[in-house]
Amino acid sequence: MSTISHQTHPFTPGAEGRIDLLLIDDDPSDVLKVEKMLAESGLDVGIAVAGDLDAARRALTRRTQCILVDLSTAGIDRLEGLRQVLALSGTAAVVVLTGLDDAHLGVRAVAAGAEDYLVKQEVDAPLLARAVRYAIERKRSEETERRLVEARILGRENARLERGLLPVPLIDDPSLRHHTRYRPGRRRALLGGDFYDTVQTEGGAVHLMIGDVAGHGPDEAALGVQLRMAWRTLVLAGHTGEQLLGTLDTVLGHERRNEEIFTTLCMITIAPSRRTARMHLAGHPAPLLFREASGPGRAGGFEVTALPEYAHGPALGLVPGAEWPTTEIDLGESWSLLLYTDGLIEGRVGEGSERLGTDGLVGLAHAARGTGIGGRSLIDELVGEVERLNGGALTDDLAVLLLSHQG
Repeated sequence: MSTISHQTHPFTPGAEGRIDLLLIDDDPSDVLKVEKMLAESGLDVGIAVAGDLDAARRALTRRTQCILVDLSTAGIDRLEGLRQVLALSGTAAVVVLTGLDDAHLGVRAVAAGAEDYLVKQEVDAPLLARAVRYAIERKRSEETERRLVEARILGRENARLERGLLPVPLIDDPSLRHHTRYRPGRRRALLGGDFYDTVQTEGGAVHLMIGDVAGHGPDEAALGVQLRMAWRTLVLAGHTGEQLLGTLDTVLGHERRNEEIFTTLCMITIAPSRRTARMHLAGHPAPLLFREASGPGRAGGFEVTALPEYAHGPALGLVPGAEWPTTEIDLGESWSLLLYTDGLIEGRVGEGSERLGTDGLVGLAHAARGTGIGGRSLIDELVGEVERLNGGALTDDLAVLLLSHQG
């Protein structure tokens, strides 16, 4: 017959915090002995007593910290019964307290998952109290370690997933050099609302794109990935220019979680000759163009300019039926294009409220390029100088794409 009883032993001065304990034992005299030992031990213990497994299942609560089980209790078949107790124990420690003086069984019980194996005839009040406290602490340590391991595994899986969502450029032109830098504003994240891509299509044209979804959370990051994948698919299908942007605008309208979400975007298509390009701006900062300086007395020099912004349209998701005009760009023989999100130019300059802006970035780019660096080193130098002027790390998402051609 199933039995459950409860008894609380009063707090004794000097004892530790209250312990909720479940005793599985069907021998009334043994139950009294255990209760007496715990009372004498100085522990503040709340005891629930169950005479079999069914009663134990009903008596077990989230507050239960330790289960004492006698493997000779009716319905508990030694190791198999212990495994059943372990299966229902959850975060509670399990200590075997039995009259079975069997060293081999004790080893197997601990191997199966019990925190300790105690023989009733050899236990006194201090030993039982110590065993209960140590078992609870060992279980807590095991649970903490398990959660840490799970967190590390989950973190690594998330990192692999987010890295896998960043694009690999599709370029088959040895005269081009492609460099990027990406850093989300969210702490401990690898993916933010900024996105970019580079694709070379049949015929030799190279398409660059960089965008910024308003906001910094995981929803914005997911939307950025969707827009990037949609852009790549459309480019590979032969869509370009204003038609492509119109389709992306439709995709954004369907995928965003509310109508307040918008996306800025810059898109450039470089001709197969690598000397000209077409640009479309949808509410996005203008890229920088590095190229050889022309004119008398400027041989061997270079110039850095921001591409013109006068022909631009609104950000995606703001104006139904919007138009995005085309800007024709003369690149020259050797050049570099720097596309970036506004995280790079919205940092403060010094202690005031003034923002760096595009003009400030042009000045920093000219100074950095003047030292002879290029590629990833040029990007790193720019980001480092922007952060120095800001007085610390930038808090917004940041994406930078640098494509260079050597004629």
